[in-house]
Amino acid sequence: MTNSHDELFRALADPTRRAIFEKLCTGGEQSVGALTAQAQVSQPAVSKHLAVLKQAGLVLDRHEGRQTHYSAQPKALTPLLDWTNQMARFWDSRFDDLDDLLKRMDQ
Repeated sequence: MTNSHDELFRALADPTRRAIFEKLCTGGEQSVGALTAQAQVSQPAVSKHLAVLKQAGLVLDRHEGRQTHYSAQPKALTPLLDWTNQMARFWDSRFDDLDDLLKRMDQ
């Protein structure tokens, strides 16, 4: 797994960051203030979470005057989707092999 995979997993491992990312995915671009109003944490904490999401490539920021607006970048999840699909194929193959072995043992 590459470093970018690690960053994505780390960024999404925190439930608050996942919630912020999901809100941006479903609600579109939002300001830090709007995200803070919906979160159960302080504005500085929301800003720190957004910085981690940005570093992982999951959000983009846009400055407008004194406000910063964030938008989700769902395509950044592609490496994780590829990895989970690869793991699903691996385990499907292993379960098929186990099924074949159990059938042979029953004969």
